[in-house]
Amino acid sequence: MTRRRSRSRAAFLLVAWSSLAASMCLAQQSPSRFQLEAQDASLDRPSSNSAIEILIKNDSVWVAGGKGLNLTTDGGATWRFFGDAAPFDKEDIASLDAVGPVMWASLAGSEKIDNTTTLPKGLGLASSTDNGATWTRMPQPMEKSGDSTFIVTYGANRLKALAITTEFNNITYDLSVSPGAVWTASFAGGLRRSTDNGKTFLPVVLPPDNLDSIRVTDTLSFDLSPVDRPDFWNLAGTQKGMRGNLNHRVFSVLAITDSLVWVGTAGGVNVTTDAGNSWRKCTFTNQFDPISGNFVVALGRNVIGGVEHIWAATINALEPLEYRAVSVTTDMGRTWTKSLRGEFTHNFGFKGPVVYAATNSGILRSDDAGRTWSQHSVFYDRVSRNRSTDPACYAAASQGDIVWVANADGLMKTEDSRQKFFGDEWTIFRAAQPADTPESAYAYPNPFSPSEEVCRVHFRMGAGGTVSIEIYDFGMLPVRTVLRNAQRLPGKEYDEIWDGKNNDGAQVANGIYYLRVTIGDGEPAWAKVIVLQ
Repeated sequence: MTRRRSRSRAAFLLVAWSSLAASMCLAQQSPSRFQLEAQDASLDRPSSNSAIEILIKNDSVWVAGGKGLNLTTDGGATWRFFGDAAPFDKEDIASLDAVGPVMWASLAGSEKIDNTTTLPKGLGLASSTDNGATWTRMPQPMEKSGDSTFIVTYGANRLKALAITTEFNNITYDLSVSPGAVWTASFAGGLRRSTDNGKTFLPVVLPPDNLDSIRVTDTLSFDLSPVDRPDFWNLAGTQKGMRGNLNHRVFSVLAITDSLVWVGTAGGVNVTTDAGNSWRKCTFTNQFDPISGNFVVALGRNVIGGVEHIWAATINALEPLEYRAVSVTTDMGRTWTKSLRGEFTHNFGFKGPVVYAATNSGILRSDDAGRTWSQHSVFYDRVSRNRSTDPACYAAASQGDIVWVANADGLMKTEDSRQKFFGDEWTIFRAAQPADTPESAYAYPNPFSPSEEVCRVHFRMGAGGTVSIEIYDFGMLPVRTVLRNAQRLPGKEYDEIWDGKNNDGAQVANGIYYLRVTIGDGEPAWAKVIVLQ
């Protein structure tokens, strides 16, 4: 099985830096569990174009995104959709991992709490023990409603911990499954571990910001908290206040075994070799060859020439000299090599010694341990004539010589082999409602904002082999000719792109526009779209 771990959610991560103070008093949700078998119906395309997570299990490709999970076992010819009902209910999937038949997923969302503030929410976890055939959902890990602080035992130490009693800022950004445990990473909830199949998720103690390492034999005194809480008395009632730590804001986790675990936080990279009895922290300031930045949003692992490589997407945090890059270590974090300076990397994928970095600038490939990279940011399917208009990529995973790549504009695959260069040919899978007949067409998204997205005109070819698409304004004056007698295969469905500009290359004004789609010598199909900036 090819395993792909470590993921980030750029939008959620940016919001995660906001304060927790406004939401700490909300009540804990009641535990509930239920099971539901996946739908049996096969689809000819994924359910969503927002793909942010990929997991490969033999011939199965699991794709997570904005509407639950999608599964293909035949290379994308047919798809099964998990998400119309419980346990997913079309929630965002923030993370996905598996060991053998055991699979785990975390669910996420966001909510506007006032006119100016939107906070991310953790909506629980889902697990399967039968390769995804059935799923069980459980609530977001948190403490009892009404608690403010509690005690965590670490060796002989009794450490005060902030009680997390709300879903807000408590997304499980990442999770990792080892043979005997499930590890979860959260901004508010920190690092947690379950060894009883999810019945309990107990907090795991990480070093505070002022210590580079801890052991259970140490005498320690610090608070286990991601934020300062000056309004909370300590448990003895003698001193007011609670000190937060950036290293307790957890965003990525990579469990290689039950004992060997890597954790990325807002304060660096942490590693344990004894299941959390001791930790060593790597930061931008505590090493001679350090990571590039202390905000660690993704972690990954591969083996090159018999040497284990740990990859980290390291982003600038608070130090003025920190910078975005990919940091990699081959000596258990004692030294780090940096590459892709300036890139925001969301995720890693691997094909043996080859590493793929999913970045804002596209998918980057290295076959020499990160010394050099090739970049691919233009994705075009020559068969379907689809193209992905967003270069930003969020996930990558290999299935033999086939590499799957996900971004906010669809799911793609290409071949990486001795016979074909990576990225020479792409197959793009896009979600769209089928066109019932050649006489029907529609545009999406609708309304659309040309400064932020493109408008796609969806139609199905009939017997005729040519198609013309023309745009008219509300007064039926011609605005743009998208296609003129273009050849397309009969019986196939297509998306053609209108960028919101007229024939002179100027962006059109807000308003209602009409699209005329003429296939062969048939009667034209009409659709309406609203341009709204």
